[in-house]
Amino acid sequence: MNLKRCRHIFLFSVISMEILPCFNIFSSLIFYWVIKFSLAADTLTPTTLIRDGETLVSPSQRFELGFFSPGKSQNRYVGIWYQQIPDTVVWVANRNSPIVDKNGVLTVSNRGNLVLLNQSNGTIWSSNVSREVKNPVAQLLDNGNLVIRDNSGSNSTESYLWQSFDYPTDTMLQGMKLGWDLRTGLERYQTSWKSADDPSPGNFTHRLDIHVLPQVCVYNGSAKYTCTGPWNGVAFGSAPSNTTFIFQPIVVQNKDEVYYMYESYSSPIIMILRVNPLGQVQRLIWHEMSTGWQVFFTAPDPFCHYGDCGPNSICSVDQTSHCECLEGFKFKSQQNQTCVRSHSSDCKSGDRFKKLDDIKLPDLLDVSLNESMNLKECEAECLKNCSCRAYANSKVTDGGSGCLMWFGDLIDLKKTDNHTNGVSIYIRVPASEQGNKKLLWIIVILVLPLVILPCVYIARQWSRKRKENETKNLDTNQDLLAFDVNMGITTRTNEFCEADGDGKDKSKDSSLPLFSFASVTAATENFSIQSKLGEGGFGPVYKGRLLNGQEVAVKRLSNQSGQGLKEFKNEMMLIAKLQHRNLVRLLGCCIEQGEKILIYEYMVNKSLDVFLFDPTKKHLLGWQLRVRIIDGIAQGLLYLHQYSRLRIIHRDLKASNILLDQHMNPKISDFGMARMFGGDELQGNTKRIVGTYGYMSPEYALEGVFSVKSDVFSFGVLMLEILSSKKNTGVYNTDSFNLLGHAWSLCKNDRAHELMDPVLQNEVSLPMLVRYINVALLCVQENAEDRPTMSDVVSMINNELFNLPSPKEPPFTTFTKGKNMKYSSNSTSGTSEFCSVNDVTVSLIYPR
Repeated sequence: MNLKRCRHIFLFSVISMEILPCFNIFSSLIFYWVIKFSLAADTLTPTTLIRDGETLVSPSQRFELGFFSPGKSQNRYVGIWYQQIPDTVVWVANRNSPIVDKNGVLTVSNRGNLVLLNQSNGTIWSSNVSREVKNPVAQLLDNGNLVIRDNSGSNSTESYLWQSFDYPTDTMLQGMKLGWDLRTGLERYQTSWKSADDPSPGNFTHRLDIHVLPQVCVYNGSAKYTCTGPWNGVAFGSAPSNTTFIFQPIVVQNKDEVYYMYESYSSPIIMILRVNPLGQVQRLIWHEMSTGWQVFFTAPDPFCHYGDCGPNSICSVDQTSHCECLEGFKFKSQQNQTCVRSHSSDCKSGDRFKKLDDIKLPDLLDVSLNESMNLKECEAECLKNCSCRAYANSKVTDGGSGCLMWFGDLIDLKKTDNHTNGVSIYIRVPASEQGNKKLLWIIVILVLPLVILPCVYIARQWSRKRKENETKNLDTNQDLLAFDVNMGITTRTNEFCEADGDGKDKSKDSSLPLFSFASVTAATENFSIQSKLGEGGFGPVYKGRLLNGQEVAVKRLSNQSGQGLKEFKNEMMLIAKLQHRNLVRLLGCCIEQGEKILIYEYMVNKSLDVFLFDPTKKHLLGWQLRVRIIDGIAQGLLYLHQYSRLRIIHRDLKASNILLDQHMNPKISDFGMARMFGGDELQGNTKRIVGTYGYMSPEYALEGVFSVKSDVFSFGVLMLEILSSKKNTGVYNTDSFNLLGHAWSLCKNDRAHELMDPVLQNEVSLPMLVRYINVALLCVQENAEDRPTMSDVVSMINNELFNLPSPKEPPFTTFTKGKNMKYSSNSTSGTSEFCSVNDVTVSLIYPR
């Protein structure tokens, strides 16, 4: 029995040993074909094809190629789109030859051409490669480029036999070139779709004009529709100026090619440049976490298209197209707005040039270029030639260089707005007009003494009475110095004083326009909801437009706010004296009819918190930009603490009080809480605690003691928020009360990298990140004496050789039994109870 059982076991073992190798071979074959298929998902060869419903996918699964039907159309096209955004088609193969059914096939011919075949094997579209190859392969790359190459050769760009980047449709991707290959005569340009349902070529093309200097133009058929102006070494003449932190424009000119391309500063950002069926060129941005395209800019603006104002005129962009003749020209008639000469065209020795700033240069129709001349030489050369109508630098780099001279009529001159680049141009003005002006000046000089002496006497008497009235009305909050915008009168504020608790009086004269309440009301459209930008700690902020067209921010103090006339005068007096690139600029104020209104320069990008705490917009804040913002805030605080005429403590530094201009430069705003000190004063004490919960230092929040170190603490909190894109007032783990505790816990456990905003991955090294976190933690130490000064902070963040001490644990960091937060103090003044919602300004009133 045992012998029989052993025989069965032996036979089973033999059979198993015979079957096992076969099974292994079969499994290996399956694994091989799976791997081969997965590796070939981005390629197409003469032995493979794509049917309708099948796709190619780029290696990183960013782009996809396949068949699609646009909009409501039933026709089928072969196109490329973002895999995660299938509705956004960036390239179309057969845009002129649609397939009417779903029987199309895409393959590679034996001669090396991509061919699109219909049901009867008729060729609908072909790449038309003229050179034969032995082993052709088509591949969809990660940048969206579909290429044909010889699989037996190299995989460099030069080895491509054909590529879709050479034949754009309506969309320009990163890495794509717009311009000319001078060796082959190939021009790469975009063409709009006819409509959203029809990808066939529309009326508008977007191309690089390389006559004299490169400029990008949109054409409607063969006629120019709009042009950017020439490349000036940094940007195109009238391109949007608020794009420098998003992408870098690149223009290459050599003997082989002239082209324009762009590169994004942040790799996670998906960005395209598209010309739509209406002829608008739009830069669109899609973020990984967003759900739609964001229009970053659109060109042209609704007004001032190419040649709208005719020759020798300038178009100003406002709410409507506004044309003005250049000096020396006038409108032919009220009915005919053509600009004609207002004088003889004879060339005289007295001709001069008038400088016009912020201009989009005229079209380069009849011009000469000398890149070796400077501006003075250019002026002299233009003055010698009676046909020369204007001149300008051809480049703005290194202070300006090169000489552009225009001859004949000047066409497509435009006055740029605050959001677009502009340069200076010098327009020839005839001697006859200069002579008329000289005669006028002679008359004025002769008559002036007869008028000025009585006027001086009257003005002095009026000034004396005015000062008496101002002194009388200062404390009654009456109209102090009326300012009439229509008359363009500039006035001077008198002494606005702030009495400290000890009775000391601090005052300084400060030149500042006073706007009438009526003009401010008109500028903000009667403080309409549509003009409202947001709500500050003391009242709403509105967007306004003055009569000169300048956009402004109008802060209207609420009657229910804690800021009275004292704080208002304080803020106005402080800002009027401060001059620094990282501080917001005050343009004027209004104190009529009991109103307290401040008019600031308008910041197009609003405040830092708008970007920092928005899951979509924070992707625009790359590491270098965040470092620049941190450094700018530090420089602004250093000026307040050390280099202004008086030592100034802001007391309310937070993300919403950091405004961003068109270039994303930070500017500290909202000085309503600020306090001034003399040169020898280092700290102060107050019973009225004002500021924002989460940013206040412990000695200020609990004892009312404030100093420059109070601002340093707020800066440290803000710095952690910038690095992490998290608000300080959140709870981020079970042991931490806020972001300070979270950062301290991570650093203590060597996990500092977890504090970094994930969008910054691959943009910053770990040592650099840890250094910045260390600087922030030094700023938020519990004892004010341990914190660095802003001078030290600026050195720490700009000098990597600066040795950093180890920070001590910050306050308000952890939950402890029986207490809300960890904080120790030697104060005997009692405790204060915090009651506030997140991120709002609070006032803690202490009992007498």
